[in-house]
Amino acid sequence: MQLAGDDMEVCPTELMNILNKVVTRHQDLRTEGFSLDSCRSMVAVMDSDGTGKLGFDQFKYLWNNIKKWQCVFKSFDRNQEGFIRSSEIPAALQAAGFQLNEQLQNMLVRRYADDEGNVNFDNFISSMVRLDAMFRAFKALDRDMDGQISVSQEDWLKMTMYS
Repeated sequence: MQLAGDDMEVCPTELMNILNKVVTRHQDLRTEGFSLDSCRSMVAVMDSDGTGKLGFDQFKYLWNNIKKWQCVFKSFDRNQEGFIRSSEIPAALQAAGFQLNEQLQNMLVRRYADDEGNVNFDNFISSMVRLDAMFRAFKALDRDMDGQISVSQEDWLKMTMYS
């Protein structure tokens, strides 16, 4: 209730305030903090019931993963420069528990890295949240666990537009 307010759900603005309050305590992260847009994206991919907010279980799941991914980020930001170099992304992804081929790794770098190919903390966490959500969504739809799914255009649009 202290974090989420009376409705007991965390909206993007509340998530931004929570995350930025926490990262300011970690000077070793060297981050400018999370933007509202990043937090909107995180809420969107975690919001399984379509309310635009995170309930307790959704927030708890996100929070535990952010703590895990923060440790991964710190271990690859060895010089505490505030970013991970694109050349380190494959190992960082693996350390975070994601097995992606080279093409997908390159796509992630193109989407989340700056012009020099560096991924800052905000973008690293955003990419991890998205990857985790996409893997979970696929797994939920892959009922026979054969690595393939079939979705209607409407379902595809629902899955991708909000995330």
